[in-house]
Amino acid sequence: MIRLDPATASPASPPTVPAWALAAGGGPSDADAAFQAGAALGALDSLARAPQPSWAGAWRQRLALRCAAPGMRLAGRAEDEAALRDAWYLRPAGAGPGPAGAVLGAWRQLAMQPSVATHDRLERIVDQLGIHWDDAALANLCTEIEKLAGLQRPAPFAAAAIAAHVVTMRPDAELFAWWLADLVLAQSLRWPRPVPLMMAQAFGPAFRAESGGKRIRPGEERFERAVCVALVQAAAEACRLAADLSRRAEKLLAVAPKLRAKGAGDVIFLLLNEDAVSGSLTTKNLSRFATRRLFERLQQLEAVRELSGRTTFRMFGL
Repeated sequence: MIRLDPATASPASPPTVPAWALAAGGGPSDADAAFQAGAALGALDSLARAPQPSWAGAWRQRLALRCAAPGMRLAGRAEDEAALRDAWYLRPAGAGPGPAGAVLGAWRQLAMQPSVATHDRLERIVDQLGIHWDDAALANLCTEIEKLAGLQRPAPFAAAAIAAHVVTMRPDAELFAWWLADLVLAQSLRWPRPVPLMMAQAFGPAFRAESGGKRIRPGEERFERAVCVALVQAAAEACRLAADLSRRAEKLLAVAPKLRAKGAGDVIFLLLNEDAVSGSLTTKNLSRFATRRLFERLQQLEAVRELSGRTTFRMFGL
């Protein structure tokens, strides 16, 4: 029998962004946009700072996936969330995830590591994103990030500033600019770890000119205002996802004691900490056949969802 801490089985309800902050009212002024962003980030702040609930890993990794998919579009690639999920979770043991999976890996790393920018870390990230950047430029970028921290600018404006700085230096590095925007946002808010937010909004309405024209890129006119508007939507979506995963995790933990399969606890742990788990997972305690039976049982109990829509090479998650 699987025994779990009752405290993790019944977490507090996640926060929500207040409805008035989401009311655009035909297009907020710059001041209104900044105020609404502050309210939205204030709601998300309690979740980003709180002791991590049992489902926090799945929440962070799903947000990472939501950011990586539009990142593919920005990089001129066609992979969507489903293709990225396959690239990451269906690769052979010990194999690399490929170029698309590497981009997802950059956002996964953002979601799970502390809110710090070191030369070595940035060097690894630009490599994952397929960007060539010399050591001196990366060292200067670390200095710029430290300078922004010292200025103590409001978090949305610090995030906008680093994105604009990167694109000014390297117009071909916008993907990296959005990654850094989330890192600097978290630093400014003193979050222990960043929450992937910004890239998921880069092609959304916040970054479209009022006339519906071309996309507003980092550093362009009204970019700071667009960042504020985008953060309201991003924080609201992150809070809604947290509420959904909280309910699903509570149900999974409630049925866990009914599972008798040896090794079921390992699968429960993965479901709570990953965006998805392969239906053909094998562990030291579970064969592929045993895993399949376990997921069939979890589906019968309505404790997991099948995410791929396929009959083979299936993926399961909260």
